[in-house]
Amino acid sequence: MPPPSPAGPAEPPPPPPRRSRTGLIAVLSAVLVLVVAAVGLVVVRPGPVAGWLGARDNDANWVDTTTDPPPPPVLAAIGDSAPMPTPEGIRTLIGDLVTKSGLGERVNVSVVDVATGQSLYAQGADVPTVPASTTKLVTAVAVLATRGPAYRITTRVVAGSAPGEVVLVGAGDPTLAINGIGSYPGAGRLDDLANQVKQALGGTAPTKVTVDSSLYSGPVYEPGWDADIPTGGYGGAVTALMTDGARLDPKKSTKGAARTPTPDLTAGKSFAKLLGLPATKVTRGSAPASTAPSAAPTSTAATDGTGTVEPGTELGRVESPPIIRLVDFMLGDSDNLVAEALARQVAISRDQPASFVGAATATKAVLAELGLPVDGTVIADGSGLSRSNRISPALLAEVLVLAASGNRPELAGLVGGLPVGGWSGTLDERFRVKASQSGAGVVRAKTGTLTGVHAISGLLTTTDGRLLAFAILADKVPFGTDQAHPILDRIAAALVTCGCR
Repeated sequence: MPPPSPAGPAEPPPPPPRRSRTGLIAVLSAVLVLVVAAVGLVVVRPGPVAGWLGARDNDANWVDTTTDPPPPPVLAAIGDSAPMPTPEGIRTLIGDLVTKSGLGERVNVSVVDVATGQSLYAQGADVPTVPASTTKLVTAVAVLATRGPAYRITTRVVAGSAPGEVVLVGAGDPTLAINGIGSYPGAGRLDDLANQVKQALGGTAPTKVTVDSSLYSGPVYEPGWDADIPTGGYGGAVTALMTDGARLDPKKSTKGAARTPTPDLTAGKSFAKLLGLPATKVTRGSAPASTAPSAAPTSTAATDGTGTVEPGTELGRVESPPIIRLVDFMLGDSDNLVAEALARQVAISRDQPASFVGAATATKAVLAELGLPVDGTVIADGSGLSRSNRISPALLAEVLVLAASGNRPELAGLVGGLPVGGWSGTLDERFRVKASQSGAGVVRAKTGTLTGVHAISGLLTTTDGRLLAFAILADKVPFGTDQAHPILDRIAAALVTCGCR
């Protein structure tokens, strides 16, 4: 998210000294054990996770052991025997922190016990609020529910209608790399795709590259985005074909990196270069109508007997990392273009247009199917960049309860993708001051920031070992990030210390 304009002093105080991470390892490890065990999950191996994360049937190092007896769990479930805080106790603990925090006139909060689903604290919990990037939590649960954690997005090349024409068909993979220097680990690569095309064509040289990004429709920027989003590096044009999240330089993988305004053409020009063609040979267009994907491209493409490749023949394909990894990328670094791509996967899975509107319609429908409270919810995009979004703290908390409960195992990837306080992702530098240090290594949460909007929503384990879901949304904050974030962190950290009985 773009940082809001600070309203504090011109020279903010220096950050606190960075603590050694070795001191957090033991705490973090213990908390991860509690989180995984408390939600009723167990860690076993080998299982399907290896396949989700990249192991394939044709990997030389991958061994199929599915016929072996199931191994014992590494982590045993602890159930819900830890004492649950009382609503009165939590109100006493954080009531003043919420109502007298100075975060503005709208500070809406929900705290829920994961094991029972009982609401423990509600301050405007049902009020639809501008959620900023905590919107990504609903995007995550929707795409995991519809596509599943193992699904991969396939980018293909097919023969075009004109002699020597190859068509690069975008399917919505934002992580696609040009070569081995990419922004996302494990991404499919254009250089691999180019080699497949050359092999499939044999001695026939390609003459032009057509890029087909027609899978997506509608505007490439959501109307509710701030004016600086397209050029500020925190968002970008949403197209079905792009490389490295539309970054101009894949090595600059931070959210503020410069983005190309035409990701599909930029990807096509990179592909053309790999095929030995100039950028002038790249145009937008459509693949032939008969381009239904085959099981795998052949080593030499079929021809019509004259050496001409039949239009629509698949010449190559590469796959994205699995959805569970894309969710990690989205949540960990608050990657907005990955979020928009995942939202469109929800739309496609529900036969909706792959647009902002189609993705929003499909996402809300999936949330309702999951039994989540969607009354009053307005979804405009998948990333939370839009100020048109309205999501209640209660919905966010219930999303987290569902993902952490163990009742829908395919949703558990959301929990693993959350940044950890004082340790990783967007929480790397948070929970590092005395007032909130109890949350370091214990709070796992998604943050949200727009000018005047500050939010945090996630999971934490109390001092008694009880797993809680929480959401704190404030969308009329009168000051900037440097003042707002410590207040949010302090509220979450207070819940960690809770005996609250």
